[in-house]
Amino acid sequence: MQIPFYKYQGTGNDFVLIDNRQQNFPKNNTKLVAQFCDRKFGVGADGLILLEKHPSLDFSMVYYNADGNESSMCGNGGRCIVHFASFLGLIKTQTEFMAIDGMHQASIKDTSVALQMTDVTHITRHEHYCFLNTGSPHHVEMVANLEKLNILEKGRAIRNHTYGKEGANVNFVSKISEDTFAVRTYERGVEDETLSCGTGVTAVAIAMFATGKTKQKKVYLKTPGGTLSVSFAKEANGYTAIILEGSAIQVYKGIWKL
Repeated sequence: MQIPFYKYQGTGNDFVLIDNRQQNFPKNNTKLVAQFCDRKFGVGADGLILLEKHPSLDFSMVYYNADGNESSMCGNGGRCIVHFASFLGLIKTQTEFMAIDGMHQASIKDTSVALQMTDVTHITRHEHYCFLNTGSPHHVEMVANLEKLNILEKGRAIRNHTYGKEGANVNFVSKISEDTFAVRTYERGVEDETLSCGTGVTAVAIAMFATGKTKQKKVYLKTPGGTLSVSFAKEANGYTAIILEGSAIQVYKGIWKL
């Protein structure tokens, strides 16, 4: 059996994309998904994404972490699958699709994809950090000397000790200007730092506004893999019209032989 796949990256957050509209991919084969994502013995990726049919929307997105397990929403993966759907001819410039956290709208122009994220209705504030869910759970913490921080060590400790077995993604932040922040993220499921995290920078943008670090409702987030923007509206019951925007690029196509 041969499985065609496409390698994508969105600001350095990389994925294997597979057209599974014919349901040929063995979705319950956790080991195979992990092999695809393995950087030594496979393609190498932060996650694997299946594009599938949906009864009323343009398509469905099924996302797996690099460990092979189906996971919560991935913002950069969502942007990449929109580009993939455009490449396949399923959409033109606008789309509506289903993900694990509900329906998403998006627009695409060349390699730039703007993805509407789920509303945020609750932020838990602690003395030194915030916790909120932007489709995936995120810890947001301001730090000094972000460039020198041992993300693997500190991120792993917070992911496991603060949030237990389920864990959370951990974002470390420093302020550059009124509307720009630097972000580094430790992602659960990948269990390492990733070059960018879409739901993570979304969480950072909202957390920075909520804690008074910025008054801007469009924020730029500089990650090791590139810059993303997040815009939003502040309502009485939370944050709505949240748009994550940045590049989504197809790197290459390949064939996986079973």
